[in-house]
Parts: sequence; structure tokens; C-alpha cells
Amino acid sequence: MRSDNITGISPQILEAIIAENEGETTAYGGDDVTKRSEERLREVFENRELDAFNILTGTAANSLIISTLSPTFGAVFCHRNSHINGDECGAVEFQSGGAKLIPLEGKNGKITPDTLEVSLETFIIGEPHHSQPSVISIANTTEAGTVYTPEEIFALSNIAKKYKLKFHMDGARFANALVKTGCSPAELTWKVGVDALSFGTTKNGALGAEAAVFFNGCEDGSFAYRRMRSGHLASKMRFISTQIIAYLEDDLWLKNATHANAMAEKLYQGVKDSGALKFSFPVQSNVMFTEMNVGLKDALEGAGFKFYTSPAEEGVSGRLVTAFNTDKALIEDFIKVVNDYK
Repeated sequence: MRSDNITGISPQILEAIIAENEGETTAYGGDDVTKRSEERLREVFENRELDAFNILTGTAANSLIISTLSPTFGAVFCHRNSHINGDECGAVEFQSGGAKLIPLEGKNGKITPDTLEVSLETFIIGEPHHSQPSVISIANTTEAGTVYTPEEIFALSNIAKKYKLKFHMDGARFANALVKTGCSPAELTWKVGVDALSFGTTKNGALGAEAAVFFNGCEDGSFAYRRMRSGHLASKMRFISTQIIAYLEDDLWLKNATHANAMAEKLYQGVKDSGALKFSFPVQSNVMFTEMNVGLKDALEGAGFKFYTSPAEEGVSGRLVTAFNTDKALIEDFIKVVNDYK
């Protein structure tokens, strides 16, 4: 339960990779498979005008998208605990040539319009001593495992429009947010003002495949060069592209995310009244944060459960993550250990 990165690959995606492993085709994304994956994304997002660029990692997608949307002197507003701020080793600053991240506080891992506007008002537009506001970046699902609703996203996009900012969404766990809200992909992105999406598949059953998706004509023609120059244009692109096609085929991505979310909900319902665990944030996806004493942590680890921990006021904070293939019996065993703990 350490992460949804530690598990395997959806059989359907693995089969698609194997099936593609025959013959020869054009390298570096000039193949028909990549063209089909881009077309499939246009269909899924109900947007014939979107631009899509397949890529291998989420960090590359985030940093290269933001570097496309922001000038080198730009200010990028994000949550303090966001992945781009805390877990990507300065990738945004590096790829953008110096854009500055502006971390904001926010309950349950979310930025609010009020907090964002207060921060924006501290900048002097047109003053060369100040970085110039350029991009808002949120993650859906957030690093706290919570989910932005379309209404919350739309409220932030209104602030973006007011200050003429671009709006980026880190969608490493986009499918988990989608099934939680019950929205269509379009309703959770461009229809509520999102300009660009890091479309993640790796955490939800793929081997390694992401897509940088641009809406509203906001890709300025530079992304292809940024991707190449940064070393993220895969020569055998068809093997990334075929994963995206298989991921979307027959709604596999939604089925996988539905299962992962359901296993998290099952765990939550099974232990929430035990008194042994305290949940730090609302459980809305496949990522949960809990506080527990050291004795319970040791009991869970002794039973074979592995999860990330960090110090907390009373004991430790543990991050628990379910995946597309988490076994129901595993969750039941976890619940039993917690409820039997004295």
C-alpha cells in the first residue's frame, strides 16, 4: 500500500505492447499508432482542436507544459504540497529557464480563489522587479488525495481569466478524480477553463505513458522542440502510444480507477470507527493519509503491510494507496489488523 507506482501493468495494456512488438515503423512519433492515440484523446475529451504530445513521465509532462505556458520570468501559482513544488527536484524552474513557483496554503490540498487572489494582488504587473504572474497549476487528484469539483475548478479559472493567466492541471491521477466526480473528461478540464492537462496513465495500470494535452490553442508551437531538447522524445514512441490507446479502450482507465477508489473507500469504512486511525483528509480517491501510534504502525508492518510514514503530533502519519489491482482480501486483512489492535 506504499504507492500505485509499485504494482504491475494492466494485462490489456501489456498485451497491447506485445502485439505492437512486430514489424517496423517510423520512429520519434511519426507512426500511425501515435496518430491514433492523439485522435483517441480528441474523441475522449470531445475536442477536435486539442493538441496532444505523448511522453514517458509525469514530471516531464508537468515541467514541459508549464515551461510552454510561462515566460522565463513568470510566476507559477500552486499548492504548497503540490507535486511540482515538493517532489520534482525543481523541474519546472529548470525546464522553464527560471519561472518562479509561488506555493500557496490551502485546506485539504486545494487552492481557493480567495487565497489565490490575495497572492496575485501582491504582484505589480509591468514592474520589472517582480516576476510576472503567468500560470495557475493544480493537481486533480491532489497530493492529499482530495478531488476538485468542476465548480471549484471553474472558480479558479475565473481568477485566471481576470489576471490573464494560463491554467494547468496535473492529472497524474486524473481518472480517479473523474470517477469520483462522475464528470466527463471535458467537464473536468477545458469546459471549466483548464488550458493544459498532464494526462497520466502510469499510476492507473500502464507501464509508462503520459500525454501533454493542450486546449484552447494555447500550445505555441514550441512543445515539440522542448520535448526533444529535454531528452523526452522517445524514439520508439509507438510503445508509449499503444499504451494510451489500450488504456482508453473499453473504458479500461475508468474501470481501473473505479476499483482503486472502491478499495480505498472499503478500507476507510472498515476502520473509521476503530479509534486506532485518524484520517487527515476526506477520503475521495485512492490516496489516504492517516495518523496512528507507533504500535499500530509496527503491527501493520509486522503483518506485511508497507506504506510511507512521516512524524506526526501523535505517532506517525501514514500514506495508504490502493491501485487498479488491489486485492479485496488485502484490504480485509488490513481492516482486521487495525480493528484487532489494542
